[in-house]
Amino acid sequence: MNERATPLPRLIVVDVEVDAEFETQLVEGSRLVFRVAYSVLRHREDAEDVAQEACVMACRRFYQLRDRTRFRTWLVRMAWRLALDRQRTNRRRLARQSKPAPSVRGSSGEPDTNRTTALDGLLARERREHLWAAIDSLPEKLRIVVVLNSIKEQDTAEVARLLGLPEGTVKSRLFLARRRLREYLKWSVNQ
Repeated sequence: MNERATPLPRLIVVDVEVDAEFETQLVEGSRLVFRVAYSVLRHREDAEDVAQEACVMACRRFYQLRDRTRFRTWLVRMAWRLALDRQRTNRRRLARQSKPAPSVRGSSGEPDTNRTTALDGLLARERREHLWAAIDSLPEKLRIVVVLNSIKEQDTAEVARLLGLPEGTVKSRLFLARRRLREYLKWSVNQ
């Protein structure tokens, strides 16, 4: 590698109080960051990567944050956007590869008692995939409210604080999202 091409590291003045504040807030928000990333990607390894990337970005940009009481909101938004970017990238990659998805096969020597259990598991997975398809069909501004409120069990005041929105806006988006989900699921069940 060319020695002239590698830049020298810059010296950074470390503020111990700011670093302690960042670490405390990061510990409090890291679990929520992972949950938000997982709700978008639904793949553990990708969600871990996105959560880690969001934490690294937050570490680099923490000094730029004006209102540090909004750190958690800022971190969640960052994770949400990174997860959406990763999802788009994954979709593009899958479209380029255009390989059919491998079919799920069970072992051929299963006894009859396991068939009902396997069938129940299959039906539960199908319902879960159907519900997630309905959630994915929502616009982003409605989807994030549903994910945070219903799936991650945050109350509307907490969702409003995390997203930086008035509580009334969160409630109306939640209402619209639930109505669209109900219509989507009713329509798809009747098909």
